[in-house]
Amino acid sequence: GDFGRIGQTPISASVVDRAGLLKAFVRGDNAGPHTIEASRAKAFTSASAKAPTLAMMENAQKNPGAANLTVIPGFLLLGGGVPIKAGANVIGAICVAGAPGGNLDAQCADAVLEENAALFK
Repeated sequence: GDFGRIGQTPISASVVDRAGLLKAFVRGDNAGPHTIEASRAKAFTSASAKAPTLAMMENAQKNPGAANLTVIPGFLLLGGGVPIKAGANVIGAICVAGAPGGNLDAQCADAVLEENAALFK
């Protein structure tokens, strides 16, 4: 596909390893400057917690105990961060940032993982 865009919306994407350290980054032309750090932080959050950031955000909104996750340094509880798994093991995370809504960021990240699933067996 036309990486760096969701429809007409320019995006940024980050891939981190299991320690949350940046391994790859791409920013589409005209993607907002905030998407650079947002994509890295959401990928870090997903890799660290071994969970999708959209689910983490929804859980934090419903559960007062989970709301404390927002104060962990480096965590960003917005949709778009998705763990990368090899079998049952989380080996990193991917995140998309810049779409008009975290749910769309998450859908894009999920699609990238589905398209490349054979690489993670």
